[in-house]
Amino acid sequence: MWSDSEYQQALELIGAGVNDCEAARRLGIPRGTIRDWRVALGKNRVGRTKSSSTQKRTRCFRCDGGRVDEEAYAYLLGAYLGDGCLSSYPRGVYGLRITCDLRYPLIINEVASRIARVRGIDKVGFAARKGCVDVYAFWKHWPCAFPQHGPGRKHERRIALADWQKTIVASQPRALIRGLIHSDGNRHINQVSRILPAGVKRYRYTRYMFTNASPDILRIFTDALDVLRIHWTQTTVRDISVARRDDVAQLDSFVGPKH
Repeated sequence: MWSDSEYQQALELIGAGVNDCEAARRLGIPRGTIRDWRVALGKNRVGRTKSSSTQKRTRCFRCDGGRVDEEAYAYLLGAYLGDGCLSSYPRGVYGLRITCDLRYPLIINEVASRIARVRGIDKVGFAARKGCVDVYAFWKHWPCAFPQHGPGRKHERRIALADWQKTIVASQPRALIRGLIHSDGNRHINQVSRILPAGVKRYRYTRYMFTNASPDILRIFTDALDVLRIHWTQTTVRDISVARRDDVAQLDSFVGPKH
């Protein structure tokens, strides 16, 4: 992520009418990032104008009472609860950041597309780190979209869905589960051994695991499984397992291995 001083310099250039390419060149910041900051501030490119009615619109589906892509939102909610955070920036701007493992480029693309669809933009930003990449976008209204935002780590405070979020999750449980598993879950082959009279018998079976330190987030995950009548067991204080063959097959139909 970029420092506050870099962000402030970008704001000054944007306010002075410097275009995105020139601001990016001067500051050494990707042009797409400059564009996201400009959009978050409601600034047009040089030479374009907005009508007063457009300037008043926030494009926030919560503030404006508009519609949101519910499938994209449910998936993004799962990704946010697992590996996401909101950071505050000057002038009331927030940055949503979802951290993704570099081993799974298709998941990175899926997270980016869902952010873009919920935010209502064409492109998002990427910041590479060792072994992972942060997918991010700026918006003054991310706290409206994710009221779970607050000080401290998620597992150290209460996490509860708002009524309007529960309505979306009830209609899109698969998307929420997919986002949660993509962030904090996995699909793997488990092997167990049993001692029988004839000798040691080894069994191999596919199972899904979801791991999170927050009991509230675990409950959100299992509630969504309950909606789909997928049997689950809590194997540790942090782990939920789905191992029955039919239930694994159902998860395979909309989650599957990570790529």
